Amino acid sequence: MDRIDTRRSFLQSAVALAAAAAPAGAQRQNSGSRILAYVGGQTNPDTGYGIHRFELHPSSGKLTPIDSIPSGDKDPTWLTFHPAKTHLYAANSGGGGKNGSVTAFAVDPTNGELKMLNTVDAQGSGTTHCSVHPSGRWLFAANYGGGNAAVLPVKADGSLGEATDVAEIPVNPPALGRVPAVDAPRGSYALSGHDSTHAHQISPDPAGRYVFLTDLGTDRTLIYRFDAEQGKLIPNDPPAVAETEGAGPRHFVFHPNGRYFYVINEEASTVTFMTYDPDNGQLTQQQTIPTLPPDFVGTNYPSEIIISADGKYVYGLNRLHDTIAIFRVAINGELTLLREEWTRADYPRHVGIEPNGEFMYVCNHNGDSITIFRIHGGGRRLEFVGYEPARDPTFIDFLTIG
Repeated sequence: MDRIDTRRSFLQSAVALAAAAAPAGAQRQNSGSRILAYVGGQTNPDTGYGIHRFELHPSSGKLTPIDSIPSGDKDPTWLTFHPAKTHLYAANSGGGGKNGSVTAFAVDPTNGELKMLNTVDAQGSGTTHCSVHPSGRWLFAANYGGGNAAVLPVKADGSLGEATDVAEIPVNPPALGRVPAVDAPRGSYALSGHDSTHAHQISPDPAGRYVFLTDLGTDRTLIYRFDAEQGKLIPNDPPAVAETEGAGPRHFVFHPNGRYFYVINEEASTVTFMTYDPDNGQLTQQQTIPTLPPDFVGTNYPSEIIISADGKYVYGLNRLHDTIAIFRVAINGELTLLREEWTRADYPRHVGIEPNGEFMYVCNHNGDSITIFRIHGGGRRLEFVGYEPARDPTFIDFLTIG
């Protein structure tokens, strides 16, 4: 029996066992609140709209579909909430060579329903990520195809204005990164992303003084000072920190202490740990560690990186290997790879932990599913409990209402 057949048989057995063992009761009764999940994905008029809402049942982790709505443009593949949780913003990748966009939605505080407000040009193609400044006054958008990033003002009603700044990623110097990466697994053919600059994530630091932009094409994390009055990105000094050649930095996450910074590298299958100085915006590399077991051979594309609320565990997704890498965080911020958990589906692109911290949800882009795991041991172990069908899911986040 080959690997695919073995996984399929195991999945069928595991789903049946999980369903039989699911605890009775749909939801905790210790409050009148509800947890909703918002899932972004590929827009296809034949199979459903791009943003899907689910109700989460805290006792079992199950997701129950509520509705699906369109975004303002094609493929709302990344979503982000306003800090006040009053609005939701969708990064739409666009298509056909046109610019991507960002759509603003008002969130009904009583039931979580979305009302579209407007859609604004993101000033570059392939909009892949967006985030909101801690003040709630500005939104940042990263354009993968355009190799740039835009700053959009957030108006008083939560809608978006036209861009106040567009930062183009400089190409020369430095040159585009090496193919394949010098730190890639043995036998890797991970060759994508080094044909040009590719902005992948843009997010501010916790204080909102500095903004960080990963560029897969030139293997750097760019650092900007942010003018919060004018909405301008100003290159920091130094303006970037470089990864190893061809590493392909994709996404990053701050530790809850605001001083540890972790980047997952798409081409090298590694995570880089850096310390962060919030006074001058500087990042200092401390450690690079693989996301894969030491005997792995072949191609893999890491996608997402998240950290537990208490900062004790970091999780990274491996596409093609189709696993969740579980890292323990030491007091000094360094990582130790504990194990990998199989995602039970194909090409995991995003992962989220619900507000109670008891369940993890993995969006399997090519697997048309969200796999659900119960978190054990404070975060060191994951137990597969089931899945929810979803069309091309690429992002998941949660909102508590009531």
